[in-house]
Amino acid sequence: MLSRRAWLHTGGVLTAGAAVAVGRPATARPVSPSAAGGAPLARLALNENPFGPSPSAVRALGRRAVQLARYAGAEAAEFSTLAAAREGLSVEQMVLGEVLDPLGVLLGLDGGPGGEIVYSVPGYTALVDAAARVGGVGVPVPLDPRLENDLPALRARIGPRTRALFLVNPHNPSGTVSDAVALRAFVREVAERTLVVVDEAYLDFGDDFASRTCVALTRAGANVAVFRTFSKLHALAALPFGYAAMPAPLAGRLRERGVGEPRSLDALALAAAGASLGDTRYAAVTRAKVAAERARWHEELDARAIRRTDARGNFVFFETGRPHADVAAAFLAEGVVIGRAFPPLDHWARVSIGLPDENARARAAFEKIFRRP
Repeated sequence: MLSRRAWLHTGGVLTAGAAVAVGRPATARPVSPSAAGGAPLARLALNENPFGPSPSAVRALGRRAVQLARYAGAEAAEFSTLAAAREGLSVEQMVLGEVLDPLGVLLGLDGGPGGEIVYSVPGYTALVDAAARVGGVGVPVPLDPRLENDLPALRARIGPRTRALFLVNPHNPSGTVSDAVALRAFVREVAERTLVVVDEAYLDFGDDFASRTCVALTRAGANVAVFRTFSKLHALAALPFGYAAMPAPLAGRLRERGVGEPRSLDALALAAAGASLGDTRYAAVTRAKVAAERARWHEELDARAIRRTDARGNFVFFETGRPHADVAAAFLAEGVVIGRAFPPLDHWARVSIGLPDENARARAAFEKIFRRP
């Protein structure tokens, strides 16, 4: 399972952050193991955004760093107000933090052991895994032939023991998005039967965010929770932080359990996320850079007639025709680390979008590994 919880020591964050200039990635990079020949490995496995965070976020980190002796306080309320305004919701509907784990535990405990969460496989399973730790049961549903969430099949698995339907859109690892109109109609219908949790971690990599987000259904009063993270487009993976927009009663149940309580939150993450949320220009520039690099990958794959998905996040997903372990080892021999295997799609590979030079190295490795006969 992939985790969004990776910690980088504060000193390292600030050192690298101080090197960030407007529109440029940091020149100081974390030390990586070296490939043959001494070059650092191109780490294209975890869907990180190597273009770096907003300079506004870096400046906010510096300001907050001089107050490390203080817990988070008023800034949590300020962030909630900012996020609520962005989503068009009330502050009572916002829960701050990496919410999927505590929400999964809450759902796993609801009604006693055996409550079910319906979800797509292969996929990101944080909510399901958390529920399983307290007796919840995951109900996996395979992706459809286009490697999209299979909406009819998911609907068919909802029953009297269902506590929630968990959707990731764009999906991970396929990167596919469901048709916006069909998805909203589907979520609206299912939300009349059970809670629908939509993880939109990668949705803001697209220019059509506003037309695709399911938060409009939450705004309209549907039983829908939408999760967002700052680890992807906002490039704050070393300071894991996000929030969820949800019905006020559900948000209240989480807050009663201490979820999102200011002193439980990382003050540095709050400061950086708040500043990044307001820097829409930098987000747009980063989005365009990722899209351009992703398009180069898709052109390469199409030129070789290699089956791929229409990935919309900061990664590509393509069919390899050979076991994932062999492909990953071949990339590693060329100094490139790619994503893990996603059974049963073990003849597919996910490669994250890196910096242009890293992507060029990865495509050169790809051309060598998949050399035309």
